[in-house]
Amino acid sequence: MREDETQRPDPDALLHELRMGEDKRRQGSLKVFFGAAPGVGKTYAMLEAARQRQAEDVDVVAGLIESHGRVETEALLEGIELLPRRQVDYRGTTLAEFDLDAALARRPDLILVDELAHANASGSRHKKRWQDVFELLSSGIDVYTTMNVQHLESLNDVVRQITGVIVRETVPDSVLDRADEIGLVDLPPDELLRRLHEGKVYVAELAGRAQEHFFRKGNLLALRELALRRTAERVDAQMETYRRAKGVREVWPASDRIMVCVGPNPRSIRLIRAARRMAAGLRADWLAVHVEAPSKVRPSPDDIRRLGEHMRLAESLGAETVSISGHRASDDIMAYARSRNVTKLIIGKPTHPRWKDRLFGSLLDEVVRASGDIDVYVITGDSSEEVERRRNEWLLALAGITATTMAALLLNRFLAVVDVAMFFLLGVVYSASRGDRLVALCATLLGVAAFNFFFVPPYHTFVVSDSRYVLTFVVMAVVALVISSLTQRIRQQVEAARQREWRTLALYSLSRELVHEQEVERISLIVTRHLGGIFSCRAVVLVPDRQGHLVIPVTGPETCDLMNSQKVSGMAQQKVRDTRRGGSDFLQRHHALDPHETSVAQWAFDHRERAGRGTDTLPAAQGLYLPLVTASRPVGVLGILSASAEHAFDQDQLHVLEGFANQAAMAIERTFLAEEAHEALLKAET
Repeated sequence: MREDETQRPDPDALLHELRMGEDKRRQGSLKVFFGAAPGVGKTYAMLEAARQRQAEDVDVVAGLIESHGRVETEALLEGIELLPRRQVDYRGTTLAEFDLDAALARRPDLILVDELAHANASGSRHKKRWQDVFELLSSGIDVYTTMNVQHLESLNDVVRQITGVIVRETVPDSVLDRADEIGLVDLPPDELLRRLHEGKVYVAELAGRAQEHFFRKGNLLALRELALRRTAERVDAQMETYRRAKGVREVWPASDRIMVCVGPNPRSIRLIRAARRMAAGLRADWLAVHVEAPSKVRPSPDDIRRLGEHMRLAESLGAETVSISGHRASDDIMAYARSRNVTKLIIGKPTHPRWKDRLFGSLLDEVVRASGDIDVYVITGDSSEEVERRRNEWLLALAGITATTMAALLLNRFLAVVDVAMFFLLGVVYSASRGDRLVALCATLLGVAAFNFFFVPPYHTFVVSDSRYVLTFVVMAVVALVISSLTQRIRQQVEAARQREWRTLALYSLSRELVHEQEVERISLIVTRHLGGIFSCRAVVLVPDRQGHLVIPVTGPETCDLMNSQKVSGMAQQKVRDTRRGGSDFLQRHHALDPHETSVAQWAFDHRERAGRGTDTLPAAQGLYLPLVTASRPVGVLGILSASAEHAFDQDQLHVLEGFANQAAMAIERTFLAEEAHEALLKAET
C-alpha cells in the first residue's frame, strides 16, 4: 500500500475494532462453507479443511456429519473422532440429533457441525442447530459448519419466487454475518446435474423428483448468482471495515458503488431514476444522499415534504438513503463518498446564472475538482425556476435597514460617523439572522447606500468626496457577509444538534421504560403514549394472535394505572400531560381502528414493509403502518394516525419512528420468548 493512500485511522473505529477483537478472543471462530444448493460439495470441502487442521496437531472432532451415503465423504471421516449422536423419541420415531452436552464435555479445539439450518427435534435445548453452534462458540470452541443460500432468512421469499419451494428451515442473516470466515463452495449447474444423475446427491428415487422441481437448471443458475452475490457483499463489507480502520482515503474500485445527490428540487426525481438505471446496468449498490446545505437555514414545509417523497422514492427503487450535514457541502459529499468507497457520483447540472457561481462559488466545480478517482456524472437536475425567494425575509430585511436609518437620523446630532456606521452594521446583522446570504448581501448594499446618502458628505448624494469612506464601505460589506455566514452556520448547527438531541432523548426515554416490561399490553401503552406525546398523533400497536391475525392487546386496570401514573421526560413532557388527561378516554381514542385500517396493518405485517399514508402501498389509508420485525420474525405492527389529513412525516421523523418500531419489536419479542420458554417448561414438567 502506498503511504499517501492512508491517513491517521479513526480513533472510534480503532476502539470499536479493539472491543470486537476482545470479544472474539473470548469466543471460538466460526467458518461457514457456503453453497448454492445441496450436492455442491460443502461437507466434502469442510472435511478436507478439517483434515488439514488435524495435520497441524489441532484437536478435531466431528460433532455431526450428514454424508447422505456418499462414499467419498465417508472416506474423509476416517481418522477423525466422531461424537455419538443423541437419541430423541419423537412421535414414536427415534431421531439421531447432535449431542451438544457431549461436545461441550469433550471440548475439542475444532468441531464439525453439518447443516447449520437444521431444526432440532422437540425437547432439545435449542430449537435450531445454529443456536447450538453459538453455544459452542461462546465456550471458546472453533466450529466448521455448512449452509446453503436458500436457508438465509432475508432470501426466503426470493428463493420461493425462483424455485416455487417454501424453505421452512431458515437462519437469520446475523448468523452468517457473525462468521469469521466464509468459504464459497461453487459448482457449475451442469456439473451438479451430472452428479445428481450419478446418484451422488440423492438416492435414485429422490433424484428424479428433485430434478423436476428444485434442481432445474434455471433454478440452479439463479441460486448460484445469489450465493456469489451474498459472498461478494460479505467481502465488500470486510474491505470497508479495513479501509475505515486503516484510514484509507483512496477509492478502491473493487466493485462499483453509485451515489446520487438528492434535494427537495422536483428535478431530483430525474437524478434518482438515472442512478437506478445505472445501478441496474452495473449490478451495483447505490446510495441516495441528501446534504443540508449551509445556505439554507431552515427549509420550508414544501421543501421538507418534497425531500421526503424523493427519499422514499429512492428507497422504493432499492437505494440506501442517507442525510448528512456539515459546514461545506462539497467537502461533506466527497468525504462521505470516499468513506463508502463510491466509484461513481451523480449530481445535478446547474442552470442558474453564471454570476451566482462567481459570487457564491460553484458546488459542481468544487465536487469535480475534489473527486479524484471518483467518476462524476452531471445530469440536468437543478432549475432556475425553483429558486426560493421568501417575501417575508425580504420585507424583514428592508424593515430592518429602514428602522436603522430612522434611528440613526434621530440620533445623528449625538453620534459620530463611526457610531452611525455601527448602527447600520447592526441592521445588516439583524437581516442576516433572518434570511439567507443573498438577503444579507442586498441588505448590506442597501445599508451602505443609505449610510452614504444621509451621513457622508456631500449629503443627499451618492458621491464620496473622501476616499477614506470607501474603505469604510468595504469593511462594512465584508464584516456583514462574514457575520451573516457565521450566523447561518451557527443556526444550522443548533438546529442539527436540536434534532439529534430530540431523537436521542425520545429513544432513550422509550428504551428506559421498556427495558423491564414483560407484558405486551404495558409495552403497547408505553409506546403509544410516547408517540402520541412527541408527534401529537394517535398511535396503536397490533400483535398477531395464534392464527396470525393482528389484534390490539387487551388493556386491563394495571395498564390504565401505568398510563395515568408514568411520565415522559424531556421535550415531550407537556404534550404527554395534555394527552394523558382522562385515562379511559385516552385508551378509547388510541386503541380504536376500523376494519379497513386493520387490513392495511395486516398487509404491512404479512409483507414486512411499510404501508399506508405517505407510502406507495395503500396510500389512501388514514395511518402509516410500520412492521415490527426482529431478526427472526415479525412480531407486530406500529400504526401512526395523524390528526391532520395533510400532515406527512419527513425523513428525520420517519427515522425516529423506525427507531421506536425497533425498540418496540425487541421488547415484544422478549415477551414472546418468555411465554414460549414458560410453555416449554410446562410441557417438560407434564
